[in-house]
Amino acid sequence: MKPFTLERTLILPITLETAWKFFSNPDNLVKITPPEMDFRITSPLQNGIYAGQIITYTVRPLLRATVDWTTEITHVERPNFFVDEQRFGPYRFWHHQHRFREVEGGVEVYDLVHYLLLHDQLAGLINRLFVAPRLKRIFDFRSTALKELFQNR
Repeated sequence: MKPFTLERTLILPITLETAWKFFSNPDNLVKITPPEMDFRITSPLQNGIYAGQIITYTVRPLLRATVDWTTEITHVERPNFFVDEQRFGPYRFWHHQHRFREVEGGVEVYDLVHYLLLHDQLAGLINRLFVAPRLKRIFDFRSTALKELFQNR
């Protein structure tokens, strides 16, 4: 089955270094995740990210059910790019590219997510009715939160 995709681009009025420091720090995920998802990092964090790093979370994506999620940082090219991939969690496959580049007025933050759902037979319907709209709301919240965090910098 072909993965579903989500793409988002946002321009923030910050430097490339500021973008990297913010997005490469997993502690900042809670600041840009909707509060009702009750996002919590459960693994000890180190300074910075690196290829091979494992990060564990709990999150409540739907209906207040808590889900454990384990990701691995698989690629890091400071300050331009990193990838997190789900190792265990709510998706059959999750690959999230984070790209940063200087543009006029600041930094372009580009997200590209490829994902597969657990149920092949109903994946299209489940994605259309539940997952894609939920991911859209999460990334909309994220965009708004980032704009508020960095509007006066």
